[in-house]
Amino acid sequence: MIKIRLLWVGKNKESYLNDGISHYLKLLKPMAQFSIVEIKEEKVKTGDAALALEAKRIFDKTQSYILLDEKGKEHTSVGLAEFIKDKSALDFVIGGPFGVSEEVNAKASLVLALSRMTLTHEMARLIFLEQIYRALTITKGRGYHH
Repeated sequence: MIKIRLLWVGKNKESYLNDGISHYLKLLKPMAQFSIVEIKEEKVKTGDAALALEAKRIFDKTQSYILLDEKGKEHTSVGLAEFIKDKSALDFVIGGPFGVSEEVNAKASLVLALSRMTLTHEMARLIFLEQIYRALTITKGRGYHH
């Protein structure tokens, strides 16, 4: 069973997103060891200083990760399924409302885009969970993906 950690900066503020995230975490449970690591959002400092502090918190939790960013490489759902199917463990990072530092971007093993459109970091969390669920159902031959 694949072990997936999703690290994200900040808290979810919208209850409808929390409900959706809970829904997909429940669906993922039989297919993956899935965990969420919440990274404290820096609210005291702004700009590069804030992103640098958040970067340190990310690096304290993981050294090898895939960054989710609109400028990254796009995959189809089937392509994502192919990418993750033989992996035993993966860490993914979603930045906060101001993204991530250049250092976090540069150290990523891969930068992956959910869409070329800009998504809120909170919406990206839910969409990513749905796509991971979809990818795992594809790899397991379940009927969710048409």
